[in-house]
Amino acid sequence: MTRTAGEVLEAITARLAPDPSDNPLLPLIASGTAGLGTLAVLALEQRLVIAADLRSFRHLAERSAAEEPACAPFFGMLAEGEAVAAQRLGAFVAACGVDEESAAAYEPLPGCQAYPSYVARLALGAAPADVLLALSANFSSWGGYCATIAKSLREHYTFTDEACGFFDFFAEPAPELEDRARAAVRTGTDTGQIDEEAAYRYGRLLQSYESMFWHTLAPRQGHGAVSMAAPPRGREQPRTTRSRPTT
Repeated sequence: MTRTAGEVLEAITARLAPDPSDNPLLPLIASGTAGLGTLAVLALEQRLVIAADLRSFRHLAERSAAEEPACAPFFGMLAEGEAVAAQRLGAFVAACGVDEESAAAYEPLPGCQAYPSYVARLALGAAPADVLLALSANFSSWGGYCATIAKSLREHYTFTDEACGFFDFFAEPAPELEDRARAAVRTGTDTGQIDEEAAYRYGRLLQSYESMFWHTLAPRQGHGAVSMAAPPRGREQPRTTRSRPTT
């Protein structure tokens, strides 16, 4: 029996459900024990991730329009969302005490930028429907992370609603995006354009790079730290570890 689009999406999301240990930074933020410097590095890395993903999703929307039109509305909406997120991120960066000079001098961490680099690779050559499936599964865990972070920023760090807006945006349900995903998957299954094993492979790597992002940021006592070139004035100097464990 042919599965519905919803069943296909649910199946790959279940297969790619992350282990709690995949994000060692989340419990530190949730408890309020992550330093402001760590949050500042998170903010600066996200600036780069969002900018890269925006370009990747725009390219996927363009490719889809020519190759797999049913996927184009999904990627178009993703690109629009990244543009909104980029606008909201500025308030979080400022709340972490990062000024423009510090942001311009910041050197990105390879372990944090592996994820958007792989998204760009998929955008260049992978089948759009398979990328759609992989990303949909990955977004499920990302939304949960953002909800936890937004809650903690208010409770433990007394950040304003504006400063939490970036995480609020991704934590909110996106029924229209889900509808577009189901419509694309439905068309893909009907036409035989979806390769679920390829989508799973892409999703597994995305989850691994997502985990690498959080492991790179998580404070680790007794390990060497790398500092921002120009720390925010009057704030704790942001730190992160050099270790980049793989999962």
